[in-house]
Amino acid sequence: MKFTFKYNKNHTGQITTAHGVIDTPAFMPVGTAATVKAMLPEAVAATGAQIILGNTYHLMLRPGAERIEKLGGLHKFMNWQGPILTDSGGYQVMSLSKLRKITENGVVFQSHLDGSKHELTPESSIDIQHKLGSTITMSFDECTPYPATWEEAKKSMEMSMRWAERSKKAFISRPGYALFGIVQGGVYADLRKASIEALTDIGFDGYAIGGLAVGEGQEIMFKVLDEIMPYMPENAPRYLMGVGKPGDIVGAVKRGVDMFDCVLPTRSGRNGQAFTSYGTVNLRNAKYADDPEALDPGTISEASKYSKAYLHHLVKSGEILASMLLTAHNLQYYQDLMKKLRQAA
Repeated sequence: MKFTFKYNKNHTGQITTAHGVIDTPAFMPVGTAATVKAMLPEAVAATGAQIILGNTYHLMLRPGAERIEKLGGLHKFMNWQGPILTDSGGYQVMSLSKLRKITENGVVFQSHLDGSKHELTPESSIDIQHKLGSTITMSFDECTPYPATWEEAKKSMEMSMRWAERSKKAFISRPGYALFGIVQGGVYADLRKASIEALTDIGFDGYAIGGLAVGEGQEIMFKVLDEIMPYMPENAPRYLMGVGKPGDIVGAVKRGVDMFDCVLPTRSGRNGQAFTSYGTVNLRNAKYADDPEALDPGTISEASKYSKAYLHHLVKSGEILASMLLTAHNLQYYQDLMKKLRQAA
């Protein structure tokens, strides 16, 4: 089974992998620590999700890539048979570690769990993802912070491109598995275009856009996409990392993006917030305490069988069922959105 991408030139496509087919545009629920929080794998699949995301940084620290490998790989470990994309760990190193030192070789950092010292390099990141058995491996990069000057973004992007080349050399190619490069360059179109050129020269199975949705706002994000999407290869999946809100996704699909991931639907569900066909509902609000209406007749989910009053009660009481129902509902809402985008193309 080869890794292939069929692009229909109407913002839809199909990615074929060793672990199944992904219809695009696609949204990947985030399963950071080998679990989509508050969800059974079967329940995730039931929403229509065809691929999930795991996290190299978290899994290397706990339970460890070697342990997962000995137990049969991430698919078997978490009982998810579909494709799994793992991010490289670079973003978490930057955002979570207590202390870190970036050099040309990689990043030395302290674990956010116990302060122990670790090093991630392009080679070790690719090796960890190989041990996990990732269907789609991400190259190791530095996520350029926002705001950053042109000079800072250039220096960061150029190092990420050198790391991308090392990632490609370290990747063990197998039928049905893929390696994606990550476009960096901050909000600067010339740097982004240079990054795309460097990555296409190296040659990847897919191309991600990193370093957006990091505080720059939707207007700037769309402006960057408008400037760079015409230069992104059409014969490979294009993945906007860490995005996002429903409006962000719709706008990005219109601009030619194929894949998305974000913690928003799952994290919001655990915090009492539901995405509905009539807007976002914060079930912590007291106004829902006596509301007998169903959550959202427009989204078929278990949560929609209950009144907003009952869901408000669960949220305010800290009941686990609140997280389960609202997470499943939000993931269903997101997958329904992706299906509508595919049908409308």
